[in-house]
Amino acid sequence: MLAGYSFRPRLWALALAAAACAAGIALGNWQTRRAEEKIAAAAELEKKRVSLRGVFRPELTVLLDNKIRNHRIGYEVVTPLRLDDATHVLVDRGWFARGAKEPPAPAGRVSIEGIALPRLPHALRLGEEAKARIRQNLDIAGFASETGLALHPFVVEQHSDSGDGLLRDWPRPDLGVDMHKSYALQWYSLAALAVALLIVLSFRKNGKN
Repeated sequence: MLAGYSFRPRLWALALAAAACAAGIALGNWQTRRAEEKIAAAAELEKKRVSLRGVFRPELTVLLDNKIRNHRIGYEVVTPLRLDDATHVLVDRGWFARGAKEPPAPAGRVSIEGIALPRLPHALRLGEEAKARIRQNLDIAGFASETGLALHPFVVEQHSDSGDGLLRDWPRPDLGVDMHKSYALQWYSLAALAVALLIVLSFRKNGKN
């Protein structure tokens, strides 16, 4: 205790500090949870890593339009891969820029590695989409019906390099974890600052209100 001073917090200061502290802790906890959720999502996705061998069917390739990488518009190339049991799986092979020449699919038997996803990202579109080679969306069941292929109910996001020049810079589910942790630290620091300021400003000289 400082000589000649006593700890006498004002009610309004107590209320303000309590509100700031509660808000800082709540927002810090929220940012921490978001970081943990992204870490868990990345760990869960790693469990879906697959390795496949087969032959690509380039004549059935579909280009998904309006896909952006590094502020450039282009296409994601989705090609069915024929497996040894005559079934097929859709492979999102990668991206190339609009206006560039489409890289051909590797010929012959290939081995690929990637992540198995339940579906391709869906872009909002009004009305029925024509079954053209260039599209906004591709549905697994719909494409199976359209082509007659026996498709597995998942899409492989290819991560291995096939030497075809396609960009495979896929968004990571843990992207932004460090940002969330940084924001959490800032909010917790704000809560601590509110308490520290309350303590410092609540010491008043004896004899004064």
